[in-house]
Amino acid sequence: MVAKAYPVRILHHNNGISEDEEGGSGVEPYVGLEFDTAEEAREFYNAYAARTGFKVRTGQLYRSRTDGTVSSRRFVCSKEGFQLNSRTGCTAFIRVQRRDTGKWVLDQIQKEHNHELGGEGSVEETTPRPSRAPAPTKLGVTVNPHRPKMKVVDESDRETRSCPGGFKRFKGGGEGEVSDDHHQTQQPKAVTGTEPYAGLEFGSANEACQFYQAYAEVVGFRVRIGQLFRSKVDGSITSRRFVCSREGFQHPSRMGCGAYMRIKRQDSGGWIVDRLNKDHNHDLEPGKKNDAGMKKIPDDGTGGLDSVDLIELNDFGNNHIKKTRENRIGKEWYPLLLDYFQSRQTEDMGFFYAVELDVNNGSCMSIFWADSRARFACSQFGDSVVFDTSYRKGSYSVPFATIIGFNHHRQPVLLGCAMVADESKEAFLWLFQTWLRAMSGRRPRSIVADQDLPIQQALVQVFPGAHHRYSAWQIREKERENLIPFPSEFKYEYEKCIYQTQTTVEFDSVWNALINKYGLRDDVWLREIYEQRENWVPAYLRASFFAGIPINGTIEPFFGASLDALTPLREFISRYEQALEQRREEERKEDFNSYNLQPFLQTKEPVEEQCRRLYTLTVFRIFQNELVQSYNYLCLKTYEEGAVSRFLVRKCGNESEKHAVTFSASNLNSSCSCQLFEHEGLLCRHILKVFNLLDIRELPSRYILHRWTKNAEFGFVRDMESGVSAQDLKALMVWSLREAASKYIEFGTSSLEKYKLAYEIMREGGKKLCWQR
Repeated sequence: MVAKAYPVRILHHNNGISEDEEGGSGVEPYVGLEFDTAEEAREFYNAYAARTGFKVRTGQLYRSRTDGTVSSRRFVCSKEGFQLNSRTGCTAFIRVQRRDTGKWVLDQIQKEHNHELGGEGSVEETTPRPSRAPAPTKLGVTVNPHRPKMKVVDESDRETRSCPGGFKRFKGGGEGEVSDDHHQTQQPKAVTGTEPYAGLEFGSANEACQFYQAYAEVVGFRVRIGQLFRSKVDGSITSRRFVCSREGFQHPSRMGCGAYMRIKRQDSGGWIVDRLNKDHNHDLEPGKKNDAGMKKIPDDGTGGLDSVDLIELNDFGNNHIKKTRENRIGKEWYPLLLDYFQSRQTEDMGFFYAVELDVNNGSCMSIFWADSRARFACSQFGDSVVFDTSYRKGSYSVPFATIIGFNHHRQPVLLGCAMVADESKEAFLWLFQTWLRAMSGRRPRSIVADQDLPIQQALVQVFPGAHHRYSAWQIREKERENLIPFPSEFKYEYEKCIYQTQTTVEFDSVWNALINKYGLRDDVWLREIYEQRENWVPAYLRASFFAGIPINGTIEPFFGASLDALTPLREFISRYEQALEQRREEERKEDFNSYNLQPFLQTKEPVEEQCRRLYTLTVFRIFQNELVQSYNYLCLKTYEEGAVSRFLVRKCGNESEKHAVTFSASNLNSSCSCQLFEHEGLLCRHILKVFNLLDIRELPSRYILHRWTKNAEFGFVRDMESGVSAQDLKALMVWSLREAASKYIEFGTSSLEKYKLAYEIMREGGKKLCWQR
């Protein structure tokens, strides 16, 4: 829609001097002002800024998708943004757009500053301000309240045009006037047709959603509602993101578009745009109308939009909120997988699978399965698991997720597989509950999973006591997105604060000093991640057991490159089985090596020989390194009261690297500030140094976790006898015996001689169990 603005009263030109002759000197910027070049517009705004008392920076430029030429430019107040301490987030700016004629027209303006101005410069206005009729401009831009009265006439539609709730309404036929009364200046917070910018205000989150929807319709893209963040204090929503529908890679149609608008809630109850990216990485369809009209999302009293997540708006003729859950699993997958599951059950009596049904229409949704080996592995190594949804960060056409544990060789082991129909709370809740049922109710102590709200909610409900750690790839992705505006010095200190602080107290102290140094108390993203620090900051994770899962490193997908977006349907099962067998063969090799190979000792300490006898090769080498490194440390007793002593353990030649070790002589209990034992289940070099000083020649049994020993897969029942129901204990024993029997069958059928030997061993064992054929 095109609107022309006609002056109601026109200022008289003094001495016949026109604006072109004057060169724009003394003219205030207004919508419709024309320039021959963008550089001329910048010089004009610089001159205006000098008179008004502020400085100008060149802001964003936008290029044509057709030929790559610059189509519009922004010139902003030098105090725009928050990247430096001197900036205040000022929203004053002008934007000029190139027309087909080659001229540049001022089409958007914001004149209000949020800081004091320096007053007029040396340029004096010796003549009354000239004026001319502005060039045609789009309806709904921010209007300069100091310009002469204007009648806004809609040439294409003289009927009343309705706008989304809370937006400024304009009427045709000369009825909609913007007042020039200097005592009653009204400036709309957000107007339909205005492009979003940092500092734009809304009365509600619903208002912001509809505004972005209207903007998207004009520009030519669709909108999804992205992440929301809640206050840790009262649970209310503090910020929201509206993203391009092509954001992310969860669906083949998505291509990782980075365009978004984020709003944060103010103390007044209103909402303000605090982060914005208007660049798309795909073609747009500008001007394509939405025949279904605007849809208002109900406000829920907490800022709106809390009951919908990742819904799609502006569907260009198919605009509606999706009330039924989508299903990203192709229909052709169900018969293939169900046939496979049924055939597996004939071979493996412990094979488990389940299919989620949609409560509305009874259709198949998510699928979960685990063979008896995976279920047995959970009883051994299900204390710390990874819920791997790597399909979400790539262009995967199949939403294939895995639940992974880490065995006594620190190798990944499969605990379960799933096809996830959608990313709703219901889908993840069903999946976790089904996995828990398949594992006879054994809950993990810690879980590494994505930080998305549906996953968080499902984990809290199904595993209330587990420590949820965010996926490293997702944290890094958020850091790349949100740290762009910050200087390199801040990024360096940020990394140092995260990864070099040793205790939670030290982290909190360094973090607060960093935030104060750069004046970032009001940064919403930094405040949000600090509130969630227990889920991702290493200093807060060390107190929980994570079985050696690396904190900073990425975890490779269990199936590697065997299963990817290009895996054909007909090859999925064969590739899945081949990759799974390869992983399990690697585990068998490590079992063989641990029982048949003996590593060299590097010290004469009895504890080294003790651990070589018990630990697997991989775990022993880690322990051996800690023992050897302990010789590089000095130990000093700093406190003693009764049986309790405290030691300061410091590295030779490095005063900054030191830790406190507490030791009780009554029960040989010991703890260290580095928390390696709590986090990985292995004694650290600092405690080993204290043990050496106190001449403790054998490690107490409590410090040798059974899960790291060579016979972890057989002796687990001993550790489970207390606190486990009779039914669960029987299931664990069944899996253990079945696993042992399967190995007899595997090796006993390789030759006739081995068959006779295996049969004789089982027959003799049967006699001892009073079992006769």
